[in-house]
Amino acid sequence: MAERAYFDWNATAPLRPQARAAMLAALDLAGNASSVHAEGRAARRLIEEARGQVAALVGAAPRYVTFTSGATEANALALQPFFAGQRLFVSAVEHPAVKAGGCFTGNTELSVDRQGIVDLDALKGALAGAERPFVSVMLANNETGVIQPIAAIADIVHAVDGVLHVDAVQAPGRIDCRLDNLRADMVSLSAHKLGGPQGAGALVRRTDLRLEPLIRGGGQERGLRAGTENVAAIAGFGATCAAAAANWRAEAARMAVLRERIEAGLRSRLPQAVIFSENVKRLPNTTLFAIPGLKAETALIAFDLNGIALSSGAACSSGKVHASHVLAAMGVEPMLALAALRISTGYATSEEDVERLLNALTKVVSSLLKSHENPGVNSGLAA
Repeated sequence: MAERAYFDWNATAPLRPQARAAMLAALDLAGNASSVHAEGRAARRLIEEARGQVAALVGAAPRYVTFTSGATEANALALQPFFAGQRLFVSAVEHPAVKAGGCFTGNTELSVDRQGIVDLDALKGALAGAERPFVSVMLANNETGVIQPIAAIADIVHAVDGVLHVDAVQAPGRIDCRLDNLRADMVSLSAHKLGGPQGAGALVRRTDLRLEPLIRGGGQERGLRAGTENVAAIAGFGATCAAAAANWRAEAARMAVLRERIEAGLRSRLPQAVIFSENVKRLPNTTLFAIPGLKAETALIAFDLNGIALSSGAACSSGKVHASHVLAAMGVEPMLALAALRISTGYATSEEDVERLLNALTKVVSSLLKSHENPGVNSGLAA
């Protein structure tokens, strides 16, 4: 099989070797972490070690880390009103897991500017008169990579005695995500976005906010999430958090260099390319771009056939591509939004991968645009 290059790290990151080793060791244990015998205590020890590793990544107290099946569940656990009539406010560019509203009956959308950044003046106006509003704004957007001014948003929210939840899924290993700097009340994390296993996540609280469990039964996770813990996944989550915490600055700097090379290549080889939000703070690993006249859905197939794994800028669910609500909120013209493609790199992306990507970009785009102009011409999708 021809060598492939993976550029879909924002969707899921390949498993880090530290996570793999921790999971294999955990799979050799026989005990239930709720049991008091030696085997049970060994499993419990792995969970608590991982809890400490996750807490250290964001500068939280371990007792405020609640393990979940992923960030979607963590978001749902966070998004619950503390009193009847409390209102939920979410940015227009949130992940569908947040836009769904959790236990709230509805939400008010907060507008963003044309770069995808929350309008702080509009936020102040929206919260005026609301009793202890509950606000949820993501730290970094999964499509554009745009980083929100969370500390400034926290100041606005806390000035009206509100609560701020942050979906921080895309941040670890790429930018600083310590709670003291963000000043958020809660953050949601996902293991597989930073090189851990799929099916593990966490909700981390800055203080002892009282939440109601979504899953009731036993007293696991200090009563906030019933069910026997997935020890292997949690151990892998902890190990990847420790690895990311130790190396994220160097990894982020390297990804930023690769991103600059990718975007310079885009501009020189495809001058018609539109790079979204290119002039504001973004994740160092993310580029969302569009070629006018190109359909992202067709382009993804062509890149895949040429050994390149990308994703569409549109929201994908069960393999279906829909119009991106993120780009719509930014005021991007619908046809251009449907052409959007996302390139996302990671700690293991190589210079050779980038060269293969740029060569494929030139080949695929020219071929598809030629085919679009001349329907009878062979599209040349295969490598």
